[in-house]
Amino acid sequence: MIQSSNIQNRSVGMKIFTEDQIWEIQQAAFDIIERVGFKCQHKEVHKMMKQAGAWVKDNDIKIPRHIIKECLGTTPEGWTIYDRNGRRAMEVEGEKSHYGTSTASPSTRDAFTDEIRQTTIKDIELGAKVGDYLDGIDFVMPMGTAQDVPGNAAEVHEFEALVTNTTKPAVFIGYTALGCEYVYEMASVIAGGQENLSQKPFIIAYPEAIAPLFFPDEVVERIFVAADRFMPQLPGSTVQPGATGPVTLAGTITLITAESLIHITIAQLRKKGCPVAMSGNVGILDMRTALMAFGAPENNLVLAAQAEVARSFNLPTWGLAGATDSKSLDAQAGIESAFSILSQGLSGLNLIHDVGYMASGMACSLEQLVMGNEVVGMTKRFVEGIAVTRETIARQIIEDVGPRGHFLVQQHTMDHFKKELWNARLLNRQTIDAWNDAGKPSMEDRVKEEVRMITETHKPEPLSDKIIAELDRLKKEGEKEILAKLAKG
Repeated sequence: MIQSSNIQNRSVGMKIFTEDQIWEIQQAAFDIIERVGFKCQHKEVHKMMKQAGAWVKDNDIKIPRHIIKECLGTTPEGWTIYDRNGRRAMEVEGEKSHYGTSTASPSTRDAFTDEIRQTTIKDIELGAKVGDYLDGIDFVMPMGTAQDVPGNAAEVHEFEALVTNTTKPAVFIGYTALGCEYVYEMASVIAGGQENLSQKPFIIAYPEAIAPLFFPDEVVERIFVAADRFMPQLPGSTVQPGATGPVTLAGTITLITAESLIHITIAQLRKKGCPVAMSGNVGILDMRTALMAFGAPENNLVLAAQAEVARSFNLPTWGLAGATDSKSLDAQAGIESAFSILSQGLSGLNLIHDVGYMASGMACSLEQLVMGNEVVGMTKRFVEGIAVTRETIARQIIEDVGPRGHFLVQQHTMDHFKKELWNARLLNRQTIDAWNDAGKPSMEDRVKEEVRMITETHKPEPLSDKIIAELDRLKKEGEKEILAKLAKG
């Protein structure tokens, strides 16, 4: 006889689409690629597409679905991502969720002065350091776009700042194809060679096409750079309903799916078997302000639903949570951050970035990141669900304690309370008197103190002097070569 109660443990989740709805979106995406196609002037893409049997005329390309399906057949269905030291860190597959920091904003909200100012390399270093410390943050991104280094070569500076301050996996946005090549070369120095890096990747590329259905040369080159090295990459075009995509959410998801399929096909025709997610971004257009609303509920609804479509292809997914349109650490920042982190955790998105965004993505914030980490911890515990076994049902313990007893001294309590009960770090669970005696600290006060503690005391695991020297050499060489190439046009 099977005793199911010995083994039952189910995570908490949610579903948005039926299988029939997913099928409709799949078919619509295939149809768009076949009948509308995409624009791309890259000659190598033209050559690959013609050889595969696609229709190519001038810069317009239309791909029959049988080609797309062949490419889907060679795309890995999941990845293992390692940390800087080659240890397993994230299984990017199924409905396993991992959270990461914000990135690429020109401004930073200074955690010590509350000033919103231009992002510097020092901010990238601090973001990586804080992300390294926080137990809810699974991967890091450069927290901002540094404005105190040459913009066209910023990735080599940002990547050095990142990897010298955290051992966690990293996702990076390259600004040029040559810059991406240097990032991979720097990463291979840490990994002990490109072959080691490809076998145990700790970085993920993030090439962003332009919605609707445009793949510029520079984006294609970045797709190639990752594919040639068998390094994982995330399609990342941003669809704005009513602006760069249909205003209907189903239409937005269909467009994201079509652009992901095009990206996957380009990558697979370039290097069969290279790892690519099925992903994209959505930015809800506030029709009153004409700005992207990062805290909009539709953001989370679209990303969660698109992840269901991606999972129907058994491919990794990409989300955006922990962000706010607020410019300060107020109730709005908490509401929007918590709603998005929980909803996307419930949806089972794999890689969920941008914990720490403020001001509609225009500023990164260590405070927002630290507060978001608290919500991530709550969400991970909630999604974990309830284990139902003979041990956890605790019939014998209840019988032993009996009526009017208590469970504090039971060994069962000691054995299980740390796993069963999530421990809040920043949320105030004091008595009123204890809170008054402590000076009535607000959430913002506690967050600021946490940021100060981390930045002053946390010491990330260092790289060797030899590796640091080589990274510095490649950074300087890369900047010089990138700027020289751009100067030549």
